[in-house]
Amino acid sequence: MPLSYDLVFASSNRHKYSEARQILGSLGIKLGFFRCRLEELQSDSLAKIAAGKAKDAFSRCKRPVIVEDAGLFIDSLGGFPGPYSSYVQDTIGNRGILKLVGSKRSARFVSVVTYCDGRLLKSFDASVSGHISRRQSGSGWGYDPIFVGSDSETFARSRLKNESSHRYRALKKFSSWYLRTQKSTC
Repeated sequence: MPLSYDLVFASSNRHKYSEARQILGSLGIKLGFFRCRLEELQSDSLAKIAAGKAKDAFSRCKRPVIVEDAGLFIDSLGGFPGPYSSYVQDTIGNRGILKLVGSKRSARFVSVVTYCDGRLLKSFDASVSGHISRRQSGSGWGYDPIFVGSDSETFARSRLKNESSHRYRALKKFSSWYLRTQKSTC
């Protein structure tokens, strides 16, 4: 029986998968979900973390797989929380970040999408600049209620998030490469 998807997205985060499935679906790629807790390298590099996760995911599911790792980099905090964003979200959350940020609120979200098929490991990164809001707004997940992008809304309230976010941009780069390589192998 043929698979109903092109490749799998490995993560323990269903929200990330839902966004990736919607984004890649609009770009012509059907995405399955491999729910798992992946080994996370301790590194100050999102690319190294994503590469480690992709290798781990492929070793478990034995199918072409993508993973995504993201970080919120706040300028006034020297790029903190950066690659430690998930841990910081779990420990101090958005309220803690809002207490730490002073008057300079510029920030950027960075996403790294890494593909692994057992032979090839390839990463695609993208970022989006914005700022940290003064208070939480909207009911999104992660840092979405405090990150304001180009449309002057937090990502939690933005209707354009899935067409302008760091994740969208990295997934778009990935999809362009993936669809091009799939055509050349047919």
